[in-house]
Amino acid sequence: MARKQNDDLLIEDELAAAFLNDDDLGGSDDAGVPVVNDEAMEDDFPGQLAVDVYETEERLVVKARTAGVNKDELDVSISDGILTVSGTLSAGDEADATNWHIQECYWGEFSRTLALPVAVKEDEVEAVLKDGVLTITFNKVKQEQAKKIQVL
Repeated sequence: MARKQNDDLLIEDELAAAFLNDDDLGGSDDAGVPVVNDEAMEDDFPGQLAVDVYETEERLVVKARTAGVNKDELDVSISDGILTVSGTLSAGDEADATNWHIQECYWGEFSRTLALPVAVKEDEVEAVLKDGVLTITFNKVKQEQAKKIQVL
């Protein structure tokens, strides 16, 4: 756990500031505590989608929790073994909120790009959004067994 010199726990903004460049900071408060420029962070870093990737005998499966995302707001693409999933999580209408007490949920754009760990048939893919879980299933390319070569 991160601690300051006087052994007080670092607050969230201080912890985030410890990993940012000075350009990312919005200055410091009256006590000298760095203040993170949240607007700059939101613009530069879309939320990252957490995924599970596993394979069966015949298929490669990628699953991601996308609760609250409309399927029309999802973009799933693959090219040369690189899968990209992106979209937008709409927060709803909080325009009349005057005082937030806790705001832990991420709202806004998200994206995830990953290299698939095995060769797949990119034209044989199925993407299903059900109960807030996006499941993308690929048929794997059959790998031929290595052939024994006789050395002369």
